Amino acid sequence: MRRGTFKDDTVDYAAVGATQAPDLMHFPPERSIPAEQSWRIGSGEARFLRAGEALLSWAAQRGTGLTLSDVRPAPGPMYSGVSFDAEGAPIAPSRTQADQRFDADGTPFVAAGTTIHLSGRVGGMSADAELRVIFAIEEPRRTGFALGTLGGSVVSGEESFMVEWYDNDEVWFTVRAFDAPRALPYRLCPALTRRRRRELFTRYLRAISPLYTTPA
Repeated sequence: MRRGTFKDDTVDYAAVGATQAPDLMHFPPERSIPAEQSWRIGSGEARFLRAGEALLSWAAQRGTGLTLSDVRPAPGPMYSGVSFDAEGAPIAPSRTQADQRFDADGTPFVAAGTTIHLSGRVGGMSADAELRVIFAIEEPRRTGFALGTLGGSVVSGEESFMVEWYDNDEVWFTVRAFDAPRALPYRLCPALTRRRRRELFTRYLRAISPLYTTPA
């Protein structure tokens, strides 16, 4: 739940926003392990809207089995993400900071600058991290956000979550990430980082798409 105080922490990595880089998989931030996966989760506007609403109400994070707590919106306006149309003109966000929404238990929806705490276990190992929403996007055919680590996690880095409704009417869910191992076991054995990431991707998909369609 929300806590009244706001800690002005900064993320613990330099390549802020790099999950949006087209060449992430080929040129990840230094010492980071990149990952990307996309799934078709249905078709049509209704499916896109339902998936986007679920995403912005933290369904992916809750679907990991981790405990989501201490959701703290930024105290003032924050960068919400910029995208561009086919002619290269910037598209304004479809919502403003004044449009803050809450789920049934009073937890604020995703918004740029929000800080959260996740704890529990992933792949048999403990997980405990503070994360910051780097940007949040709501557009007529694209909804998503990115989370960056603030410190204390077994890895350092960023992950982005996007639901897109394409011109052919298909709806796709894409997760991209880069992880730099921090905890000693992960530094000694990079395979643990990859295994942890695969497990998280599977849980994210199950949370956003109950049908659990086949990866592209």
